[in-house]
Amino acid sequence: MDFHVDSADKAFRKEVQKFLKAHLPSDLAWRGQQGFLAGDDDALRWTRILHEARGWSVPHWPAELGGTGWTAAQRYIFEEECYLAGAPAQNQAGVSLVGPVICEFGNDEQKRRFLPPIQRGEVFWAQGFSEPGAGSDLASLRTTAVRDGDHYVVNGQKIWTSFGSYGQWNFVLVRTDSQAKPQKGISFLLLDMKSPGVTVRPIATLDGCNHLAEVFYDNVRVPVENLIGEENKGWGYTKFLLFNERAFLGAEAPALKRYLRKIRHYAMKERAGNTPLIEDATFAARLAQYELEVLAIDMAVQKILHQGLDERSGGMAIGSMLKVRGSELHQKLTEMLLEVIGDYGAVFYGDPNEDHALRGQTFVGPDYAPGLAAEVFYRRACTIYGGTAEIQRNIIAKALFGL
Repeated sequence: MDFHVDSADKAFRKEVQKFLKAHLPSDLAWRGQQGFLAGDDDALRWTRILHEARGWSVPHWPAELGGTGWTAAQRYIFEEECYLAGAPAQNQAGVSLVGPVICEFGNDEQKRRFLPPIQRGEVFWAQGFSEPGAGSDLASLRTTAVRDGDHYVVNGQKIWTSFGSYGQWNFVLVRTDSQAKPQKGISFLLLDMKSPGVTVRPIATLDGCNHLAEVFYDNVRVPVENLIGEENKGWGYTKFLLFNERAFLGAEAPALKRYLRKIRHYAMKERAGNTPLIEDATFAARLAQYELEVLAIDMAVQKILHQGLDERSGGMAIGSMLKVRGSELHQKLTEMLLEVIGDYGAVFYGDPNEDHALRGQTFVGPDYAPGLAAEVFYRRACTIYGGTAEIQRNIIAKALFGL
């Protein structure tokens, strides 16, 4: 399929590659290439570099609010080249989730107050959605916010809060009308995590990081001015956010391409008997199958970039399809990476950024082994975060087949 990539896009790709070569720090690139998850320091540092060097930190925002004015194809090229170079992910909760919500639904004062610090890499945001008993069934949330003069008083609990331990600000879904139908009584609040009554408890995960947490709210007072849009209308803003999140999570073809590149590179070095692993017929056939699957996702994304995508045109279902297939391939390809390096794939290498005692340590095995096991463990969750694969299939069935 030929989408007629024009000379301007080719020139733009070269510009991005040149920029990354000049401005991506080698330590960030190494951690990204190895597969270590970017923490708050890496994420904010990279955002600052993007903003200060070229104003490229929030390319998908409206141009008048700090965006670049790039086409959808240019944004995709930028994301792809960043992934392939090993650049860390930015603070997605701020840049890709709450930022666009504020751009779309926030008032002028909220835009002036909250958007520039996100754009400049000055503040780290965490998402406060999932609760015990209200994960995929998000509308069942029970965290409450009761109006008391110029404040809401928030009580409840969130869990599986991504990067909650690092969060400085928290966008939170709360129930402001307990008598309304589940989706009708929800509001969207912006909450300072330094507020009295906020307690954060990190959750240890298999990948050796503390990027998940549970957050407790005990009579936390949140100014009414931190309400996004209208009270009890938060579900609509949430659908807008989830649509962006699922499309982003599912369409990570650039990350999948990086896995393929690493598999092929490592398989040229590792051996099956007396020959390079890449020459093993069974291995090569399996790799070719995965390459076709990644190509299919990439072509689907390219088609969307050229035709456009919104919820009314079936975008929710398409985003869900990309989320399901992309998540499955994340797991398959990271598992294959471990298999390629054989026995050394069973060795878990800690994250030097999480455990400073590991810095400068000499690792056993090939120099590309650190980080692989951690990424495999982290990607076990990718069929859950952003909405479980089962929920995504329900969305697809309802949207496309009326089931």
